[in-house]
Amino acid sequence: MSKVVYPPESVYNLIPKEEVHTKKTQRYMSKYRPAVVLEKKSTKDAMRTMGPAKVEVPSPEKYLKKHSKEPKFPEKTQRSNEDRNTCTVKKPPVPARTDNPPMGIHTKRDFIKTAAAVPMKPQPTWVDTSKGHRQLLENSGLVPKYIKKKHYGEVPVYLQQRNEEEQRTQEEYNNYVKEQREQGAMNHLSDEDRQAVLEGLKKNWDELHHEYQGLSLVTDNLSKKSQKQRLEVAMKQLENDIDLFERFKTIYIPNN
Repeated sequence: MSKVVYPPESVYNLIPKEEVHTKKTQRYMSKYRPAVVLEKKSTKDAMRTMGPAKVEVPSPEKYLKKHSKEPKFPEKTQRSNEDRNTCTVKKPPVPARTDNPPMGIHTKRDFIKTAAAVPMKPQPTWVDTSKGHRQLLENSGLVPKYIKKKHYGEVPVYLQQRNEEEQRTQEEYNNYVKEQREQGAMNHLSDEDRQAVLEGLKKNWDELHHEYQGLSLVTDNLSKKSQKQRLEVAMKQLENDIDLFERFKTIYIPNN
């Protein structure tokens, strides 16, 4: 029995209220639903439903017999000895002792040149392990084939280009210095002065390097980073100046 729920006792519940019944809208049904259901049933594979597919039940008379699944060989037939020895292609008979060999056969092959030709020699190899693993001797590095090259010992092309560029740079510098000397704008720096300037540059580099070695390993603020960058730039400039004074023996300085 369904349980009847009474409203709580209140003045407002003395007058019964009319029950309002809401009517539900009709459920939407697609017009393609029957076609989809039919297609789904037609494409459904076997054994995808509850239980196996509907197949024909085997007959009780067709039970599994003993040795029925073993392979069967063809039955043996009686054959005569003549059938066994017969062959479709027969070999030529053995020549008799009284038969003479064929004479007068000529050929275009030159046996003298064939015998005089150099036979193929095997490539030399060498054994590098106790188990007899062999490798080609030509690629082992034991044969001096590189020193027998046509261009062995010659200066490479890239080194020739580099030397030409350095020579051209030196000529341009000499021409520029010559023009400045003719105009009286530059003076020649003696060897003693050049050596003194070079020693001074190296001394300044040593001082900066000593200061650089004393920096903190951790650069955790802007002041440490800026100081480190300043020392690196100054050391790089001194290295370039030292290299310039060491490479060029003749140096000219501008007049003040």
